[in-house]
Amino acid sequence: MQISTRFSIAVHTLLCIAYFSPETKVTSAFVAASVNANPVVIRRAFGQLKDGGLIKVEKGVGGASLARPAQEVTLLDVFRATESVEGDLFGFHAHPNEDCPVGRNVHVVLDEELAAAQAALEDRLAQTTLADLLDRLADCRAREDAEAPSGA
Repeated sequence: MQISTRFSIAVHTLLCIAYFSPETKVTSAFVAASVNANPVVIRRAFGQLKDGGLIKVEKGVGGASLARPAQEVTLLDVFRATESVEGDLFGFHAHPNEDCPVGRNVHVVLDEELAAAQAALEDRLAQTTLADLLDRLADCRAREDAEAPSGA
């Protein structure tokens, strides 16, 4: 199983918005250049993030801004805004064979594990904020600056 790229694109989008605004007008075209994706993909991400209450978008070429401080936006918020998972993260095949000892008991032996895995994912995503990622980005930039050849 793989979570779609919507989540990572949305996080990338939020990082661009938080990092570059308000000095730069952060539009879908601007973010698309960073993500290396079509602006239509970013406009879709903008829509999901806006619907999730994470960003504000001005009409036209007004650009996007965070709807709340970066320290109040968790990765779980982004996940919930972008991934169309309602209820259980793990799907379960319909109608296991009740005449089979495995089929009739598969839910009993597996449901708790899947619920625990989903809870662990959600707990971990809830621990990291956009501000945490911005701090890590600042550390990356500081390392790049320190490693850059002088006079370049």
